[in-house]
Amino acid sequence: MGQFVHLHVHTEYSLLDGAVRTEELIAQAKKEGMPAVAMTDHGVMYGAVEFYRQAKAAGIKPIIGCEVYITDKRLQKDVNNKKLAHLVLLAENNVGYRNLLKLVSRGYTEGFYYKPRIDRELLRKNNEGLICLSSCLAGEISTLLSNEQIEQAEGIALAYQDIFGAGNFFLELQDHGLKQEKKVNDELVQLSQRLEIPLVATNDVHYLTQDDAKVHDILLCIQTGKDVNDQDRLQFPNDQFYFKSSQEMEELFSDYPQAITNTVKVADRCKVDLDFEQILLPHYEVPVGETVESYLRKLTYQGVEKKYERLTSEIEERIEHELGIINQMGYPAYFLIVRDFIKYAKDNDIIVGPGRGSAASSIVSYLLDITEIDPLEYNLLFERFLNPARVSMPDIDIDFCYERRDEVIEYVTEEYGSDKVAQIITFGTLAAKGAVRDVGRVLGISYDKTDKVANAIPNSLGITLKDALQKADELQKLYNSDSEVKELIDYSQRIEGLKRHASTHAAGVVITKEELTNYTPLYQSKGEITTQYDMDTLEQLGLLKMDFLGLRTLTVIDKALSLINETRANDLNLEDLSFDDLAVFELLGQGLSLGVFQLESDGMRRLIKELKPENIEDIIALLALYRPGPLGSGMVDDFIARRHGEQEVEYPHPDLKEILEPTYGVILYQEQVMQIVQQIAGYSLGEADILRRAIGN
Repeated sequence: MGQFVHLHVHTEYSLLDGAVRTEELIAQAKKEGMPAVAMTDHGVMYGAVEFYRQAKAAGIKPIIGCEVYITDKRLQKDVNNKKLAHLVLLAENNVGYRNLLKLVSRGYTEGFYYKPRIDRELLRKNNEGLICLSSCLAGEISTLLSNEQIEQAEGIALAYQDIFGAGNFFLELQDHGLKQEKKVNDELVQLSQRLEIPLVATNDVHYLTQDDAKVHDILLCIQTGKDVNDQDRLQFPNDQFYFKSSQEMEELFSDYPQAITNTVKVADRCKVDLDFEQILLPHYEVPVGETVESYLRKLTYQGVEKKYERLTSEIEERIEHELGIINQMGYPAYFLIVRDFIKYAKDNDIIVGPGRGSAASSIVSYLLDITEIDPLEYNLLFERFLNPARVSMPDIDIDFCYERRDEVIEYVTEEYGSDKVAQIITFGTLAAKGAVRDVGRVLGISYDKTDKVANAIPNSLGITLKDALQKADELQKLYNSDSEVKELIDYSQRIEGLKRHASTHAAGVVITKEELTNYTPLYQSKGEITTQYDMDTLEQLGLLKMDFLGLRTLTVIDKALSLINETRANDLNLEDLSFDDLAVFELLGQGLSLGVFQLESDGMRRLIKELKPENIEDIIALLALYRPGPLGSGMVDDFIARRHGEQEVEYPHPDLKEILEPTYGVILYQEQVMQIVQQIAGYSLGEADILRRAIGN
């Protein structure tokens, strides 16, 4: 038996049109013994990198492509230019991949009109490294042949051959059992012979198996707001749009064996190599005579004068330790960039958070005014933030006033270029309850019954229908006693987890060295441009992504300060406030913490009344204790009892006394885990951080 490679495949990233999960696609290709498989989603490349990595890991060659929308004039946006046709583009090499990024991006940024559109003018400018297929019945050539416009079809075919070059453009044969396809295929074969343009056979894959046709139909109904009983709705003509085996394809195209053979030849030519080891930091302009390393050192030591009374050996050792790792890992520009936009915010009276997460573990961050927490005072370990034993981009999340966050993003965009800064996409998925409600509507099941099923699913974060059926007796009872409910849940399980829609990440921003479209395709929705790759993908590619978080609490604090200062002779600054005000802790100990960030929930107020905090360290401990793990393990009771002297403090080992003494023998912080591993097993702090991460997973 010969081989065949699917070159026309729509995954779940053809949102609510493709029902193929990438991991299942690759597993099926491997099962069928296919050496490669393509991803050609409608107008987008959302999942290209995820698909690439999964395919490589499975030993299958990934072919990155896109089924683009082609129009006569992409810049013309009126009812007279709504005509669209499909065209399949495959990246033959890295040049082609980069051209595909640009084409798909410009489809959104320049040509968007109902759909992201490109035209032949754009193709001529970005054709290198691309292989083009004429697409399905919705392709230009097939449409013309369907309308018996043979001469025009010939002209378009020659135009594409001219754009991409001989051997880089293929006429695409498809056979889903449709009468129109038979007619068009006959004409395509004749066209191929007359013009010496090669043929290639594809199946327009929208779902994995033939049994998934109904699942795909449900997705289309969700997309279009219809139900399965609507006669006037978008639906596929039959159940043939699945991932067919090599044997099935060979039998379908037995009269044209070269069209099957050409799929393997195309696959052999496609060799895109993505680099996941590089760090792609933006350029930071330093003063004349400085390097990014020397300028970072200079600013860091300037910060010592502001933050400390004098430069002690402990401070200097910590600075040199951190700068050594930062320079070794190639991140000095990163710190300078973050310092730059935080300085802009503070200089323009935009309130900035004191620091969150592991970034507070860095004395360099503290001295650059990126954070306001002294890591030495709180015994915070730099390796939790930046670990030389595990190469990954630093991650500094910054809180800004909710109302003025956009001003900081605008500054960054102006400073580094609008072609190098964008917000980041995120994807909503069909979660358990949402899937049930969507499928119930589509299948025409009554609202009351659908609502009853959805409400029987436990309100647990990330719960799946499979888990819900095991945990919820009422749901299980409904499933076993009502065939309609069984059908509802079965179909819901099959679409559960699929991507449903794209939106803008609440905080993520990416800054690149060269123009964005050298690294990521762009997306546009309601005038807002974002990346098409999500945050994890951008990080894997080595790009600088940051969280610019808008925090309402900071806005409230800022307005409170303004109101206070309106009635005072001297301005009150947050920096002037002491952490040692006993009256504050007395109020908190009474549970009077409504409106206080992270201390206002009912559970936290109960806990705060039990602990009765007396200093800021007690508040820090409270925040660490109020998590599912400690709350369910007895740690909280032990900590509170020991804190009040009602229980003897015990240590798991005498050598751990110094590490655990501040928390009364309870292992409370991740830094303590790292110190324990270092103390007992002799790990470096870098190695200890890797173990800490493994424990967290």
